[in-house]
Amino acid sequence: MCAGVRHSHVAVYDRILVPTDGSEGSERAVQHAVDLAVAHGASIHALYVVSVAAYGGLPTGASLEGVDELLRTDAEDAVQAVAALADDYDVPCQTAIRDGSPSERIVRYAEANDCDLIMMPTHGRGGIDRLLLGSTAEKVVRSATVPVTTLRVDE
Repeated sequence: MCAGVRHSHVAVYDRILVPTDGSEGSERAVQHAVDLAVAHGASIHALYVVSVAAYGGLPTGASLEGVDELLRTDAEDAVQAVAALADDYDVPCQTAIRDGSPSERIVRYAEANDCDLIMMPTHGRGGIDRLLLGSTAEKVVRSATVPVTTLRVDE
């Protein structure tokens, strides 16, 4: 802090949104979100977005119901893992599963639930991967109305 300058505004978080895909890498962002929640007395919102578009390349013989069931199971496992970690630290946690475009759903969820921070795991892809896949984190940063912290989680 600069000498003689007082800062009266301190960022305090009440509701931290942590989107998760259940990957090992995203666990780092979840842990960071839980640590922040402990420090600020905040709650966690764990969100998993089922992106049906990401599974467009499935063999045509694949049963859509079977795929949907698998995705729902993965989603439930992912948000429950966040809830379990939050519980270990006595941090209140709400879980949600949504369908659609991950970036749009994350931003919409944050706004609808009055979240004041989004803790966004990012895989740090570059080059052609980023060009082809787009970066969910980048889209969230560009369109969110609340602060977004990105945490690189390369596995």
